[in-house]
Amino acid sequence: MAQYTRLEVARTMQETGLVPLFYHPDIAVGIKVLNACYKGGARLLEFTARGDFAYEVFAEMNRYALKELPGMILGVGSITDAAAASLFLQMGANFIVTPSLREDIALVCNRRKVLWSPGCGSLTEINRAEELGCEIIKLFPGETYGPGFVKAVKGPQPWTSIMPTGGVSTDEDNLKAWFEAGVTCVGMGSKLISKEIIQKEDFATLEVQVKKTLSVIAGILK
Repeated sequence: MAQYTRLEVARTMQETGLVPLFYHPDIAVGIKVLNACYKGGARLLEFTARGDFAYEVFAEMNRYALKELPGMILGVGSITDAAAASLFLQMGANFIVTPSLREDIALVCNRRKVLWSPGCGSLTEINRAEELGCEIIKLFPGETYGPGFVKAVKGPQPWTSIMPTGGVSTDEDNLKAWFEAGVTCVGMGSKLISKEIIQKEDFATLEVQVKKTLSVIAGILK
């Protein structure tokens, strides 16, 4: 069962501005990445469940977080149907992220008051997601739309909260463009947790990278 309400998750997303995205089939690697992100100041992590037996890796990572990392909120991404969402909710996922708008997933998450963030690519999809109770929209793929799309949406709909994923980097100019356009937070995968870091097991560098990125975001939001 989720340990954090959807409002607590949404607040943490807004306050920190960053949701690291990560997948690896090895539990030990997952826990090391989790630790590095936590030490760097991140308080959210989206485990992108893209491989076989991904639920086993997430379950162990979440057990570890609950025991060793107070305040760390784990969620699951790349969820494509209600059955998968239910499986991960049984393992304590605190939020569910989807690549597209799926109403069946909305119903499952809303029933348990768990935050869900659907991938949307049009104003019509955004509006439907909000009608279904979505707190924070995932703009995906972010590189296709860019900060200009966010700014255009926020004009007539200043209440809409958006998290772009894809097209977001640790570069200060990139982050500034997104946040000045009005995003609530950003999702960042390989630009933050690179293949090189994983291959070299250079988790000290990841910790520094997370800390630096959060500092840049905090500076922009002042």
